Amino acid sequence: MHATDTTDTRSNAQTQQAPPNFAAAIEPSHVWTLDPTITFLNHGSFGSCPKPVRDAQDSYRARLESEPIDFLVRDLEPLLDEARGALASFIGANPKQLVFVQNVTTGINAVLRSLRFSPGDELLVTNQEYNACRNVLNHVAELWGATVVVVELPFPITDPAQITEAIQNALTPRTKLALVDHVTSQTGLVMPIPEIIRLLRHHGVLVLVDGSHAPGMIPLSLDDWAPDFYSANCHKWICAPKGAGFLVVNETHQSSIRPTVISHGANSPRTDRSRYLIEFAWPGTHDPSAFLAVPHALKFMGSLLPGGWPALMARNRSLALAARAKLCETLEVALPAPESMIGSLAAVPIPDARSESKPTSPLYIDSLQEALRSRHKIEVPVIPWPSFPKRLLRVSAQAYNSLNQYDALCLALSSLLVEEVRRD
Repeated sequence: MHATDTTDTRSNAQTQQAPPNFAAAIEPSHVWTLDPTITFLNHGSFGSCPKPVRDAQDSYRARLESEPIDFLVRDLEPLLDEARGALASFIGANPKQLVFVQNVTTGINAVLRSLRFSPGDELLVTNQEYNACRNVLNHVAELWGATVVVVELPFPITDPAQITEAIQNALTPRTKLALVDHVTSQTGLVMPIPEIIRLLRHHGVLVLVDGSHAPGMIPLSLDDWAPDFYSANCHKWICAPKGAGFLVVNETHQSSIRPTVISHGANSPRTDRSRYLIEFAWPGTHDPSAFLAVPHALKFMGSLLPGGWPALMARNRSLALAARAKLCETLEVALPAPESMIGSLAAVPIPDARSESKPTSPLYIDSLQEALRSRHKIEVPVIPWPSFPKRLLRVSAQAYNSLNQYDALCLALSSLLVEEVRRD
């Protein structure tokens, strides 16, 4: 498949598609190889890559192993150019500004560890930033003697204007950069990113957007919004293989941004393309098949419904909203955010934890989450928010999910929450 095959998969189509019936999953058996004994409602953390896309990735791996020099030295750069072009078209970006990185955390590292700050500079972040990326900001602030300023965003929330107002109130003449989520991981909120970018640029503040969940969940138009930096994942809602992310850097900043791995591109004599593209294209010997499979993921996912990507996004969003409504009714709680701030993720408050789970991996797992998985075969995240013992339950909606799965979640959740109270 070539990049030109994906021109009909663009996310920012002008026509609004009516969402289809989501009572059933879309072709679950031969497309998605998830364990059929598990109700998988956590695409937002680590979702499944469709088998046809994995087959495409495997074909690139076979080419690599059959003639490594030919593939890596002669074929790889034009293949990457095609893949970058397809992805850039999908997200409304200039391909000269887009490079592949392993994941959004890598992209955030590349930007923050390339920039220079001074003691007393303020680096803005919200209380809902993803922990891994927040750790990068903390590290860089410590290196330069800068100050991290945390903007407290409400949740529950009633209006997206509360986001921009909170950011506006936190700005000072010392604010140099803001790191903001496009879709928050913990609460699943779609942030008003175009308005946030305009606000921060008006005040001369660099804008670094953590767009991890956005591509494939909501339409993007990066050229129109013009953030300074935007990094995101393709392995989430685009459903590309794990290890495919991207970074978009405005051309005015490209000479300052270096990859996390300095390699041959640093002193390459080439002048046919920007140093930015040259350096990021070769981080050393690696398996580029996940990057090259991105156009295949765009094409495949865009073919699942007659309305293409707009219809798929609308379908997943409608399913997430329906799931959220069921959970809130079951828990007897109000909807915690307006529908306008929901994409394909939705989080709802649940009763406080009764005891703290011990971490069994780099990622926190609540005892309720473990019980849902072990006893009811439901994989769904329970998130401490804003901190233990407060917590949220977050559901995802992808093409392989159906409405009855959330009915099963509501029944299991009710039963386990009653047990937690009784154990007290």
